[in-house]
Amino acid sequence: MKLTTAVLAAGAAVSLTTAVVGATRLRQDARHQAERNEAFLTGNQLDWLAQVSTSPDLAKLSAPEDLDVKEYMELLAANRLICMLSVRDRLGFVRTGHLPWHAAKLMESDACRRYWKRFGGLRAEEAQGDEQAEHFTRVLDQAAKNRPPAQRPAA
Repeated sequence: MKLTTAVLAAGAAVSLTTAVVGATRLRQDARHQAERNEAFLTGNQLDWLAQVSTSPDLAKLSAPEDLDVKEYMELLAANRLICMLSVRDRLGFVRTGHLPWHAAKLMESDACRRYWKRFGGLRAEEAQGDEQAEHFTRVLDQAAKNRPPAQRPAA
């Protein structure tokens, strides 16, 4: 092989390697930016839920007409707990196979069960097309169905 051919081949190999590394880096940067955006939006949502679930004046602004403001605030507080679990799951902080246990613990709360009964269908619609969100929603739905309704004390 001539020296010029070897130099050209080596140059082409270096160029190809640089292009592959560059493309990989661009994909990684885009993925990290998407993760940062999701974390920012999630933080905003959790902050909004914290404020609206503790302020009757703010809750009045967005409460459905058929819901009492106090009830709406309780449901939003339950939604905040569900969202926090969702974030932990999405970020990989819920160990494999432990999501059903966490979901069952959430559904021990009457407010979480009431929230899920009222808004679980909406959450399922929002999750469509996102495999991880669909799985999360199915697990919470199953936990809600497995939890027997609270027994009222005998008078």
